[in-house]
Amino acid sequence: MCAAGGANMSKHEQILVLDPPHELKFKGPFTDVVTTNLKLRNPSDKKVCFKVKTTAPRRYCVRPNSGIIDPAATVTVSVMLQPFDYDPNEKSKHKFMVQTIFAPSNITDMESVWKEAKPDDLMDSKLKCVFDMPHEHEKQTHESTKLFTCLPAKGSASMDDTETRKLMEECKRLQSEMIKLSDENQLLKVRNGFLNEDRRKGRGTLKEQGNPIPSLLVVIAAIFIGFFLGKFIL
Repeated sequence: MCAAGGANMSKHEQILVLDPPHELKFKGPFTDVVTTNLKLRNPSDKKVCFKVKTTAPRRYCVRPNSGIIDPAATVTVSVMLQPFDYDPNEKSKHKFMVQTIFAPSNITDMESVWKEAKPDDLMDSKLKCVFDMPHEHEKQTHESTKLFTCLPAKGSASMDDTETRKLMEECKRLQSEMIKLSDENQLLKVRNGFLNEDRRKGRGTLKEQGNPIPSLLVVIAAIFIGFFLGKFIL
C-alpha cells in the first residue's frame, strides 16, 4: 500500500520498475528531435496494462504510449521531444505520468479496461522533464569534432562539400603530373647519358652515372609532397 498520504492509503503502489525512476533528461541542442528512453519492467507474475501521459502532448511523441507488459518482461518506451527554441532562463514544467493497472483475465478492448477501472486499482508514477543544454566549450568541441568528421577520409569525397572535393581532385591531378614529369625527366637524362658516352667514351663515365640522381630526387620529392598532401588535405 502507498504511504504517500491519508487520502491515498487505499491506492496500490506502482508495480512497475521505472528506469529512470524520477526524471526524463533531454540533452540539447534542441534544433532537432531529441529522444530519451524509459524502461518499464514488470517484476510480478501478472500481466500489467500501462499508459503514458504528458502535460505537453504537442511537444512529445511517445512510442508505444500504451500496451500490456507480460510477467517478468520489460518494455522500452521512446520519448521524442520535438525541436524548439531553447530558453535557459525558462525552467521546464513538463511532466509525464505512467499509469498502470493489473490486466483483467479476459481483455477484449483496452479502452474499456481503462474506462471501467476503479480509482483504487490504478497505479501511477510521475516523472519530470529536464533539459540539459551543453556548456559553451562543449558546444565548441562538438562543432570542431563535427568539422573534422565532415572532412572526407582518404580515398573518399564528401558530395556535400563541393569545394573540398574539387581541391582533392586538383591535388591528385597535380601529384600525378609531377610524377609523370619526373619520369620524363629521368628518361631524358638516361638518353643524354648514352649520347655523352658516345661522344666522350670512357672519360665521362662517372659523370653520366650521376645524371639520374637529380631525377631520383625529384621523384622522391614528388612522393613526399603527395604523401603530405594526402595527410593534410585528403
